[in-house]
Amino acid sequence: MAQVLNLRDINVEGKTVLVRVDINSPIQPKSQEFLDDTRIKAIVPTLNLLTKAKVVLLAHQSRPGKKDFTNTLGHSRELGRILGRNVKWVEDIHGEKAMQAIESLADGEILMLNNVRMDLEEVSTKGDFLTMSETKIIQRLSSVVDVFVNDAFACSHRNSPSIVGFTHTLPCVAGELMKKEIDGLDAALESPRRPCIAVVGGIKVEDSISVADNMLRKGIADEVWATGGVANLLIEYSGIDIGELNHNFLVRELGDSYHSTVETAKSMLNDFADKIKLPTDLAANIEDNRVDLTLADLPVAAPIFDIGINSTMTLSAAIKSAGTIILNGPAGVFELTDFALGTVEMLNACAESSGYVVVGGGHTATLIMNRGLSSKMGHLSTGGGACLNYLAGKVLPGIASLEYSAQKYQLTISQSITDN
Repeated sequence: MAQVLNLRDINVEGKTVLVRVDINSPIQPKSQEFLDDTRIKAIVPTLNLLTKAKVVLLAHQSRPGKKDFTNTLGHSRELGRILGRNVKWVEDIHGEKAMQAIESLADGEILMLNNVRMDLEEVSTKGDFLTMSETKIIQRLSSVVDVFVNDAFACSHRNSPSIVGFTHTLPCVAGELMKKEIDGLDAALESPRRPCIAVVGGIKVEDSISVADNMLRKGIADEVWATGGVANLLIEYSGIDIGELNHNFLVRELGDSYHSTVETAKSMLNDFADKIKLPTDLAANIEDNRVDLTLADLPVAAPIFDIGINSTMTLSAAIKSAGTIILNGPAGVFELTDFALGTVEMLNACAESSGYVVVGGGHTATLIMNRGLSSKMGHLSTGGGACLNYLAGKVLPGIASLEYSAQKYQLTISQSITDN
């Protein structure tokens, strides 16, 4: 369980608070209109705890070279619209314009800096926390603010200055969204209601295999139910030929990680055969038609696009009877109506379940929001890669930084009491 401080642990009244947020949003390239403001709305609870502080927001939009790589002026306006008050903006990150804008802030005001990924140090600096703290962006911003708040869970698997660079220069605490993510995921990982099942699918097979392996080896999950590309890989390495086309697709998607992922999958199948639940039937796209096949019908020359009807019913029943459901990735190519059955029924079962449902971000979370099922889930993560890494038991630099700062801050308080 991550041991970090949050905004309720410190007094920020009258202080200048720098908040790293992830409000990276889909934007219409020509009009610059926001197509989804979910991530911008998600930072409001943190801002509500900072109404007596001077608030400086540090954010990014996309990355250099992409069509939606732009400044954050539109983000400041959209946030202002959501909050119903003015959000200042400066076309600078840590130069003189930014310094002056920060120092002129009054209590209760909010200033958004420009896209942090327009700073070369942010996108190119490599190294440990101390190395990050020595960059100009960190040194300059640390000189004009009192506290750093990390509310960018979706970026917490990134080792970049704006995420971990303030570890040695400022007290660092978790924002409300970061705290919600950590608490929500820890509830499933530390003391899950039994039985706990992990449903892993999608085409990010490497990440999903890591999640499944971690949960089985640590005794978190009682069963792993495989769908999507994960199911195809596990079926193949359980000894069933899935067809050359489907095999080649996995090889192509996994790329350089193919062999390591296969080794993990084989080891997991060998050690936990009784706990891994594979589909008994699949749906192939044969001449643009859905054709359900049993495993005995394999191999197939057509692409496998979904789990079969019988497997969908079995999975739905397992979800409804579970105490905790950790869901990652769709069951198939849900974008095509004929192959959405597995994914849609899986999500409906989660919504109807009385168990605690954790959804690992990405396309699955977006689909849940679009279907209006968000309120039926226990925890809907805002971070795809970060959530997967957390569930896989990997160290997230952003959270490790907060843990380090918490230990340092607590030691400072203890020393101060001793000295007095």
